[in-house]
Amino acid sequence: MNRICTICARGGSKGVKNKNIRMLDGRPLIAHSIEQALATGIFATIAVSSDSDDILVAAREAGATILVKRPEEMASDTAAKLPAIRHCFTEAERIAGTRFDTIVDLDATSPLRIPQDIIEAVEMLESKRVSNVITGMPSRRSPYFNLVEINDNGAVELSKKLPYKVVRRQDGPPCYDMNASIYVWSREALLNNDAIFVADTRLYVMPEERSIDIDNELEFEWVEFLLNKQKEARHRV
Repeated sequence: MNRICTICARGGSKGVKNKNIRMLDGRPLIAHSIEQALATGIFATIAVSSDSDDILVAAREAGATILVKRPEEMASDTAAKLPAIRHCFTEAERIAGTRFDTIVDLDATSPLRIPQDIIEAVEMLESKRVSNVITGMPSRRSPYFNLVEINDNGAVELSKKLPYKVVRRQDGPPCYDMNASIYVWSREALLNNDAIFVADTRLYVMPEERSIDIDNELEFEWVEFLLNKQKEARHRV
């Protein structure tokens, strides 16, 4: 299998200013995802897409092998991410002059994943021969127990109902939060689908402590705290 890792990181950020190149544990945030991809040893190419020259420079310094300038229309606050991933992939194929079978997109704002998460998500896709794999973590809330909606009459009701009463969250069907950390596609699925969920999408489950997606200052501080705890633990061994 010829595999490519893409990392799409735009320059604008409202929750955390310049978050993709903000220093985290001594290096830019985006460098963590690039280093994880390199550590897996399974990628022929690591391509980074951005509308920001500063991000592309940081990506090159961290070890990215192909840099793709993202078009402005794919870098707005309202732009969907899937077209940006597809653009990065097709540009990388053109620049590298090769065809990739498996595409892995890593979210630059999820730096707590480990290389083994990436390897196992890829193995799930390739061994099961499915279209794509997404990642998630066990949900703290359940639509069958404590996740509610307001109906047309203004009343509160559970988001999903079962034919039996659920008295504990654990008694309902298992539910998961998408953590946006790792997306894996076959080439055909990425190029021919405009939705994340298709008939054979699979889920790779990660623990909560590796699933934080940085979207605000509190989450950035929480990731810094967890990284420091990890370093302290390694030093005690």
